[in-house]
Amino acid sequence: ENLADRLAGELSGGEQQRVALARALTQEPRVLLLDEPTAHLDLKHQVTVLELVRELARTEQLAVLVTLHDLNQAALYADRVALMQRGEIVAQGAAAEVFTAERLSQVYDVNIAVSTHPSRGTPVVLADGAR
Repeated sequence: ENLADRLAGELSGGEQQRVALARALTQEPRVLLLDEPTAHLDLKHQVTVLELVRELARTEQLAVLVTLHDLNQAALYADRVALMQRGEIVAQGAAAEVFTAERLSQVYDVNIAVSTHPSRGTPVVLADGAR
């Protein structure tokens, strides 16, 4: 609502992202496709957007497909993930099953360490240097 009276050209990239999501939701879709919805957003707005989308998926029976480069966000908010390499799905399932250090290191060609989020129990992915 706080962006409603501003011209599109006056909005930051992050504000434009939030407006695009709001516009999509006003159409009351059954399926929501989001490409990097947290790009250009500060951390607070990233969390707000992902929590909103997750809640809508649960309460409104909304099917949501999101592309994210941030593996930690995917692990925290997705029910299922698909890991892709060169346009092909390498693995899919729960983040804990898909996001293994060995698999991620191979796909991204960097050393990856995977630990467990202290309160959520989801994988936490850290780049650990060049291979």
